[in-house]
Amino acid sequence: MWQYPQTEMLCKRKRKIKKFKSLCIEIQRMWNLKCTIVPVIIGATGVVTRSLRKNLETVPGKHSIDSLQKTAILGTSHTIWKVLQCKT
Repeated sequence: MWQYPQTEMLCKRKRKIKKFKSLCIEIQRMWNLKCTIVPVIIGATGVVTRSLRKNLETVPGKHSIDSLQKTAILGTSHTIWKVLQCKT
């Protein structure tokens, strides 16, 4: 399983947390619930961060990293297929 370099992973993690912080605050305010942001970063080709397994453990339920990677790869291939089939 290929992983992002540590510095790039930290950069992406910080951006994801910053992006969803306002949503977390809004959920806490509206429904009086505790909210935690769990960054799950999977690249378009299925590469994952080193902390993915630890982050997924905080989310209830069963999660398979293999199935998450497969979903990312299939989404990428679908997008590429649509672009290549586009007639201009």
